[in-house]
Amino acid sequence: MFGYARSELQNQVFAILYPTQEEFVNIRNRGVKELRETNSYWDERVMMRKDASLFWCRVRGHSFTQDDPLARAVWSFADLSGTRPYQPLTRREREVFSLLGEGKTSKEIALNLGMSYRTVEVHRARLLRKFGASNTAGLFQSLGGISGAHVVSAPG
Repeated sequence: MFGYARSELQNQVFAILYPTQEEFVNIRNRGVKELRETNSYWDERVMMRKDASLFWCRVRGHSFTQDDPLARAVWSFADLSGTRPYQPLTRREREVFSLLGEGKTSKEIALNLGMSYRTVEVHRARLLRKFGASNTAGLFQSLGGISGAHVVSAPG
């Protein structure tokens, strides 16, 4: 799925599978928090193949060590590119989209992301314009029915 030989991935940090180091750190921190709380984690995110192409991937993980969730964990990856083609969005557009999918208001998103309400509205308007949608429901339909709570942002 990622285009690497098994030997190329052994003893490697997962960061090589992410579009940027920043995105790796962002997602890792979210995952560690949830693993500590529940021992399991899943999301749908954009990842990167060896050839640098980006694709949607479903990631599931289970930790056997709650105090240090990444010390002993099992992860699975599913390529979603057949049903969800990659769309070029900025990291902030993906974050706003993800939180909209969780049912959050623009004010709640602004608090969550540490930005102004107006900036969230600008990102939301860009998303609507990019995909020719007139409302949030149309936006979700345009992006292939991505389910909100488990969508993790990726840079654009």
